[in-house]
Amino acid sequence: MEQVRILLADDHNILRDGMRLLLERQPGFTVVGEAADGRETIELAAEHAPDVVVMDIAMPNLNGIEATRRIVDKHPGIGVVILSMHYDESYVLRSLKAGARGYLLKDALKAELIAAIRAVAEGRSFFSPKISRVLQEDYVEALGRKGGDDTYELLTDREREILQLIAEGKTNKEVASALNVSLYTVDTHRTHILQKLNLHSVPELILYAVRKGIIS
Repeated sequence: MEQVRILLADDHNILRDGMRLLLERQPGFTVVGEAADGRETIELAAEHAPDVVVMDIAMPNLNGIEATRRIVDKHPGIGVVILSMHYDESYVLRSLKAGARGYLLKDALKAELIAAIRAVAEGRSFFSPKISRVLQEDYVEALGRKGGDDTYELLTDREREILQLIAEGKTNKEVASALNVSLYTVDTHRTHILQKLNLHSVPELILYAVRKGIIS
């Protein structure tokens, strides 16, 4: 079994120690390093080339969202799972825009952390069930304020397929291969999806998919 190499980033030693003990008991997991602040995380990510970084947001010297952005910019193959106490939509969106592919709350079950790391290591997205519920409730409430006008109904069946695949973390090339269509077709559909949903980026699209319950 190929090992999933993990870097832990949190300024609380006790939390890092607990995560290391938990993760190193899992078959196929190896913790390759630990960092106590954002700058150290960036340095260790470059040094150890982990598959996944488990990243706190509130860290000294450089926060986890900015550290995520810098790591993903330089090393796009590294997946980041945010582990935070914040469940506000703004934190989730900022993390996704920075390049994170997973978002968990610090009160998450151990099984959720393990599932999130496995999903992100495989190139998929993962969100804490509580995060998904909060986003879905906010979406339903906002929909009610707008009188029930749901732009999702504007999408064609093919656009809905592509929306889900992109939200799951697949690249345009992988979407094209899965649906047996050209890259140009996927690009065109993605542009139409963003326009119809009044979204402006893939992170916003992923957040929309979580709100709608298309992915969890």
